[in-house]
Amino acid sequence: MGRTAAVLALLAALVAWFEIAPHVSSWTLWPSILFVALVLIPATFLLVWLALPLWQWPWLLPAAAGFLLLGIVLSQLDLPVGSNFCKLAALTFFGWFFLRFFEELSWVVIVAALIPWVDAYSVWRGPTKQITEGHAEVFDALSIAFVVPGGGSARLGLPDVMFFAVFLAASVRFELRPFATWIGLVAGLSLTMILATWWDVSGLPALPGIALGFLIPNADLLWHRLRPARARSAP
Repeated sequence: MGRTAAVLALLAALVAWFEIAPHVSSWTLWPSILFVALVLIPATFLLVWLALPLWQWPWLLPAAAGFLLLGIVLSQLDLPVGSNFCKLAALTFFGWFFLRFFEELSWVVIVAALIPWVDAYSVWRGPTKQITEGHAEVFDALSIAFVVPGGGSARLGLPDVMFFAVFLAASVRFELRPFATWIGLVAGLSLTMILATWWDVSGLPALPGIALGFLIPNADLLWHRLRPARARSAP
């Protein structure tokens, strides 16, 4: 009950900010980016942390599909804030459903090791680059926004949201360090936003930061669990 109330209160605060932000005087670049990295990203993904007990919910797939459909409808009705949070919920539930196919901790680690390279290629040379440079409206539909004063926004791709949810729930399923993992995942996303601005690039792949946000806080546990049995039993 306490988590439900916290989710509703935080969601109301974020929706209120996203509605008010376009009517607030614009900030310069660095204050806006730091606000996204240090306030909006942690607050938005705190919703995922608070909803984490639902990761075993049997209705994850229908709920994900329902939120995705609702997000599309709200977008067509020109209600972008509602659509934004529906996409967040949909990809979080999809991520938790997807985790059910990971039977071993090693599978999660392999994914964490591989997806940064796939994401980097997509952002720098592949389909993500083509979409962001030539089809901005498509990227808007396939991302969630963090709105800053004046109405501008930073955006995060929907696959990044999904893998955030996958790794966070994996830290619970495989008895790692859930809260430290959440801190690591948020830090990875925030640092990606800051570095993209500092290096003056149109975008950086977010999945490397997300993968490291899972691997680093749990490194010792992963090393112990994934070593061959003979190595673990050696004096």
